[in-house]
Amino acid sequence: MSSWDPQQYSRFADERARPFHELVARIPTQSAVAVVDLGCGPGTMTATLAARYPDAAVLGIDSSPDMIAAAEALATPQLRFQLGDIGAYQPSRGSIDVIVANASLQWVGDHATLLPVLAAALDSGGTLAFQVPTVGVEPIEQVASSPRWAPLLSSALSGTGPRSSSPVLSASEYIGILAGAGLSVDAWETTYHHVLPGEDPVLEWFSGTGLRPYFDALSGTDLADFRAEMAAALREAYPRHPFGTVLPFPRLFVVAHRP
Repeated sequence: MSSWDPQQYSRFADERARPFHELVARIPTQSAVAVVDLGCGPGTMTATLAARYPDAAVLGIDSSPDMIAAAEALATPQLRFQLGDIGAYQPSRGSIDVIVANASLQWVGDHATLLPVLAAALDSGGTLAFQVPTVGVEPIEQVASSPRWAPLLSSALSGTGPRSSSPVLSASEYIGILAGAGLSVDAWETTYHHVLPGEDPVLEWFSGTGLRPYFDALSGTDLADFRAEMAAALREAYPRHPFGTVLPFPRLFVVAHRP
């Protein structure tokens, strides 16, 4: 299990929060008594769900003990957090009003089989809303799969790390799965162009997410060398300008509603 770093993840909190808020804004469910956030991270965005649905019991689930430990500081009688594998989540049929998965399903290799389970869990009028990155980061994949690093990173490459074969489906595939489960589906794509400040900001961005499994698989001089090589590759791919470094980040949004 990767030791996700809540502090590093929160370094670009505003940029990471924007897709979440734009996703949640399109949820048509107006009132709820049960809300679940799959892949809640440090809980800051989950807390906004509690504010939007003040009568709901809100549950955040994440596989990282460090993230859940950070989230627990925000817990209230209404808002609670739980350590767990979102890919193994098995809610009762018709038991939930809103399910949110913000940039988390891409870590679940077989999430296409999970979606009908989540759809079945929605009560009448309930909504499943998720967003995922639509492309991998080529410099990360190239460095990680190079002859020097591939043998050392085999567990990360076959586990939860970024992969050359992404589990993310197309919009039409998601629509087909969820429409087949009886939901009305709204899907769209947005490419954000984040302007990031500081030294090696793209490395710092992915150090809080996609690079964590790789970093966890290495130690000592190997880790230092890998980090330096990755930083150089990302600097070349995303050059720094006087105003900052531009990181294009395409995402696919899906909001599926049970009438």
